[in-house]
Amino acid sequence: MYPHRHRSQLLDSLQLQPLPSHVQWSGKIAYLDRDGVLNVGSKYYVNDTDEVVILPEAGRCVGQLRRAGFRICICTNQSPIDRGWWDHTRLAKIHDYIQDKLFEEDEDALLDLILYSPYHPVTNSFARKGNPGMLQAGRQILEAAHNNLILNESNFNYAEQYIAFDESQSVMVGDRMVDMEAASNHSVHGIHVNGKIGILDAIEEILRGNT
Repeated sequence: MYPHRHRSQLLDSLQLQPLPSHVQWSGKIAYLDRDGVLNVGSKYYVNDTDEVVILPEAGRCVGQLRRAGFRICICTNQSPIDRGWWDHTRLAKIHDYIQDKLFEEDEDALLDLILYSPYHPVTNSFARKGNPGMLQAGRQILEAAHNNLILNESNFNYAEQYIAFDESQSVMVGDRMVDMEAASNHSVHGIHVNGKIGILDAIEEILRGNT
C-alpha cells in the first residue's frame, strides 16, 4: 500500500517552487505531521475546513524553515477515509484551506509536498506512521523533482527495496509517538512537540541545528 499525494498521483512529476531568496537546496527536508503541528488536532479528527484551527505562528515557522533551506513534506495519517467517514476530495479541500491560511501569515510558507495515509490502523500499512513509507516516498519525490528525474514503478524504491539517503540534515516533527517511530525507522532526527503549540515548539531547535 503506497501513500497518497495531495491532488496528484503519487509518482506524478512535482514542479518545485524556488526556495526564498534563491537559497539552494542542499537536501534538507522538514517532514511534518499535520494535526498538532500545523493545526489543532482532535481525537474525533479534523473533518472539514470549518474545524481547522491553525496553531500559533505555524505559517511563520514554515516560512522560516524554507528560508533556512528546507523543503517541507507533510506526512499525515488520515484513516477516516478508509473508515468510510469521508473521502479524498474532502481531505484535499482541508489541505488547500490549511495552505491558504499558512500563506496568509507568511508568503514563504509553501508546503512543497503533502502525503497522507488513508489506511485504517488495522491494516498496518507500510504507508502509515510509525512505519516510514511516507518519508521514503517524500524523499524520492523531492529528489526526483530537484534533479529533473521521472519516477516510475521501476525506479521508485519502497519498503524493503528502499535505498537510504543521507537524512543527517533533515527532521521529522510530530506530536505523537508514531511520528517519532516513523522518524527512527527512517533514520531521521525526530522532534516531539506539544500538540497545543505545534511547530513553534520545535523551530528554535531545528534552526539551531541548522547553523
